[in-house]
Amino acid sequence: MKLIVKLFPEIIIKSRSLRKNMTMRLCNNIRNSCRDIDVQIRVRNQWDKLEVNADDATEQQQSQIIGRLSNTPGIDKIEEVSRHSFETLDDLGELVVQYSADLIQGRTFVVRTKRSGNHPFKSFQAEQFLGGCLLRAVDDTSVDLHNPDITVRLSIKDQNVDLIKQQHQGIGGFPLGTQGHVLSLLSGGFDSGVASYMTMKRGYCTHFCFFNLGGATHEVGVKQVADFLWRKYSYSHRVKFITVPFEDVVEEILTKVHHSQMGVVLKRMMMRAADLVANRINAGALVTGESLAQVSSQTLPNLTLIDAITEHLVIRPLIVMDKLDIIKTAAAIGTEDFAKHMPEYCGVISDRPTSHAKKERIDTEESEFDMDVLTKAVDDSEAVSIDEVMNSVKTIHEVEVVKIPAVDDIVIDIRHPNEEENNPLHLTNNTIIKIPFFALQRKMSELDNAKRYLLYCDKGVMSQVQASQLADEGHDNILVYHS
Repeated sequence: MKLIVKLFPEIIIKSRSLRKNMTMRLCNNIRNSCRDIDVQIRVRNQWDKLEVNADDATEQQQSQIIGRLSNTPGIDKIEEVSRHSFETLDDLGELVVQYSADLIQGRTFVVRTKRSGNHPFKSFQAEQFLGGCLLRAVDDTSVDLHNPDITVRLSIKDQNVDLIKQQHQGIGGFPLGTQGHVLSLLSGGFDSGVASYMTMKRGYCTHFCFFNLGGATHEVGVKQVADFLWRKYSYSHRVKFITVPFEDVVEEILTKVHHSQMGVVLKRMMMRAADLVANRINAGALVTGESLAQVSSQTLPNLTLIDAITEHLVIRPLIVMDKLDIIKTAAAIGTEDFAKHMPEYCGVISDRPTSHAKKERIDTEESEFDMDVLTKAVDDSEAVSIDEVMNSVKTIHEVEVVKIPAVDDIVIDIRHPNEEENNPLHLTNNTIIKIPFFALQRKMSELDNAKRYLLYCDKGVMSQVQASQLADEGHDNILVYHS
């Protein structure tokens, strides 16, 4: 199999030295991306394009190689070609008829030729001649110069011709690793997944930082997203997946910060932590999936305050994108299904949040925060190589959801106190105790192991996450109540 790899146009217009660096990096990336396909792959740099040869590849291996290249940053198009030598236009005519006659049967076609070298004919003359050869050889066909069913492509260089059997679209961008390293704050939702993809496409080695707010189940979901993005779009490079346990940070915020300021303070704490993590892995910038005015913490005044506490550049690829466009991109790159099933955690973001936070008010609220809690969270963070990320996944237990509690069941309302006050839970025959989700782990030792407890929150999501985590720790008397 022979492939011609066309470079992303922005690479071609770079200076000679930079273009050389990018094409050499792309050659290495292609080799690394295909390293697990059991076939010898040769990559040759031809300045304005690359030539990839895998002579012994099976049909399945060919498909795998093309799939990898189609998602390798820096590539504009991939052409499957068959190379032949020729002497005259008549020789070319015989080759084109041999390879294209069956394709154009019953369809319209056009011939498109690219030519370099010294020849007794021009490119348009070759197109006209070869089109005539095909018309004479095939009865049921016709030429359509503007909207053909089939485009017969060939590339002529000196006395060789590449007959292009099929063309595949690449994702464009710059070769991975040419733009440095960044740290993406990955939550597993639509936005952060798309933002991570966009920095990969632009040539950044994108590491992942996950702030765990919901225990093992949330962590598993986000690791799946990171593993998918890496395998599909940045398989040529090993990056890191860093998990920062943020439950205690959230508890500190929810107990010491006014509800209207919680969203901004939480984001600032994440930025502080991400700064420290980025320094550890020598990342030059932070990446987030924020889009201007999408939620209250993403207004211009609030983002200004959030950025003010970080030492790193914050890259926001989605900053002016509409939500529907983000979702469409997620569908196109393959992360939509992950995002649709990622839990939304009740009670983490504040009640009636401000959209125009003031620096003086934020400073006052944060003065009550114990920064040792944040330091401990970063110190307790775990970093694994992305190729080992799924090996670090803990077993997640399925939990039973109860719609009608038994008389002896004790219901634990795990909602944030603000949520519980606004919409109290009333049950006639059951005892209800109130333990916010962020304090549940600490309070488990006070519960009677002989009794059955049902966790409750409005949407039933956080309760299932918490129950699953507790089951993973051996608490088999914890179920979920969701009517």
